[in-house]
Amino acid sequence: MSGHSKWKTNKGKKGIADAKRGATFTKIIKELVVVARDGGGNPDSNPRLRAIMEKAKKANMPSDNVKMAIKRGTGELPGIVYEAVMYEAYGPGGVAILIDSLTDNKNRTTAEIRNIMSKKGGNMAGAGSVSWMFTQKGYVSVSKDTIKEDELMNIVLDAGAEDMQHEGDVYEIYTSIQDLEKVKQALLDKSIKWVDAELTMIPSSTVKVTGHEAKQVLSLIETLEDHDDVQQVYANFDIPDEILDEVASEE
Repeated sequence: MSGHSKWKTNKGKKGIADAKRGATFTKIIKELVVVARDGGGNPDSNPRLRAIMEKAKKANMPSDNVKMAIKRGTGELPGIVYEAVMYEAYGPGGVAILIDSLTDNKNRTTAEIRNIMSKKGGNMAGAGSVSWMFTQKGYVSVSKDTIKEDELMNIVLDAGAEDMQHEGDVYEIYTSIQDLEKVKQALLDKSIKWVDAELTMIPSSTVKVTGHEAKQVLSLIETLEDHDDVQQVYANFDIPDEILDEVASEE
């Protein structure tokens, strides 16, 4: 997945700082509300809800917070109505960026995202100008310390995975949207733990960025990710590992 998954992995190793934990909880709560609203509050019949609940557990979110967010989504408790908005943009070096957001005020969020892009050397793009470069896929990463490559490949391919690659110290598994849960279940059945498991957007091609531009791109991505209304940022940059490691270590 070019450099972006490596960037996420490096950042994840640093853990969630106390200052960012509250923001992380807020983003997960929004996801729980929207996914429960769209697909119901039962994780057994709503795979997307089950995935967000797993994310909440990984972030050590209190179970009461999770339950209340789901009830707001199903209408059992009053709550804020969130709208899903996908922004498209270009960053330094011509990097294509998708910004997945949930907001209760689209005008405010749009203005704030536009301001970030302007300050960080990016430009907003029209609908469809970037999204065509990305395809939604299931994504699972497993630590190389957990299992041998051949054994893991046999398990996930039998469960319907489309591809498996290795990046740094993890194996990266890609699936169709429909088969993500099957692959996760196959791993559970073999008691194999994963590092990440989510729906993501995979670029059809990547843009190599180096030097100062590479650091500009990472600064832009991180600022977008820190915005309260931004859930995920996807980009097609390909940045050398040494720059990813250097920037991650500076945080």
